[in-house]
Amino acid sequence: MKLYGPDVIGRAVDLPDLIEPVSRALADFSLGLGQAPLMVFAPAGEQGDVHVKAAWLPGRRYFTVKVGTWFAAGDPPSGGYIAVHDAATGLPYALLFDDHRLTDLRTAAAGAVATRLLARPDATTLAVLGTGVQARLQALAARAVRPVESVVVWGRSPRAALSLREALLGEFASVTVAPDPEQAVRQADVIVTATAARSPILRGAWLRPGQHVTAVGADDLTKAELDPACFHRADVLAVDSRRDTPAIAGDLNASGAEPTAEIGEIILGRHPGRVDERQLTVAKLIGLGVQDLAAAETTLPLLEEAPS
Repeated sequence: MKLYGPDVIGRAVDLPDLIEPVSRALADFSLGLGQAPLMVFAPAGEQGDVHVKAAWLPGRRYFTVKVGTWFAAGDPPSGGYIAVHDAATGLPYALLFDDHRLTDLRTAAAGAVATRLLARPDATTLAVLGTGVQARLQALAARAVRPVESVVVWGRSPRAALSLREALLGEFASVTVAPDPEQAVRQADVIVTATAARSPILRGAWLRPGQHVTAVGADDLTKAELDPACFHRADVLAVDSRRDTPAIAGDLNASGAEPTAEIGEIILGRHPGRVDERQLTVAKLIGLGVQDLAAAETTLPLLEEAPS
């Protein structure tokens, strides 16, 4: 079995490599192809959780089982690996010990797909609520699919918000830090939430027609980034999985709102997505095993072609 570590994986693959593979995987998922079981448990309570996500799609060379961890006591907090198996024999083929790198990239890639499908084509200002790795990657994801020039950052830690601003300064014409989330949101065409919040940080009352929200942080029942009004006000509420997202995402679960479409259904043309510039759209994503499969399938050839 081949073993690859985080450094070599980080050099081999980046966000642009994964946007189209993740888009195709989400479409296959919405076609009902294969299987993508997932399990979430929290051995450390609110101080740590484990996500186990598997995926198999017909006609693919591999199937994958991903273990992703987040523990507050960890250094770094996030970790994990993707086990890649031969789909014909079931035998282990490779272990991608990626230190959460591929999970971060495929999550950002899904954010790019959602923003491409749902944000207005003329969106130029982005609000990022959150200050971690995913917050930075989601900003780059939005820029990859929309003409984003200005970013407004908000974080619960002012120091972390300033650090994210410094990290993004070379990528955008303007990067500022807002004193509170409402001010950030009211300035933006696209809003990204990428936090581990346990209570809502985005209020539906702050949103206006024409905006788009991509929410990626609340991926279990203990977490909540959006208040119920965000979901109920949405003209289009897109999810990655009709079955799993409302059951697992704490904020969507608490709202009782019904998804309008899966992201894959919009990709396939089964739902039109945004049809009017004044619509308010929300994409609520928990991350699916098919994204990990797409990431592994894309990354393995790049690793095998790289000089040793």
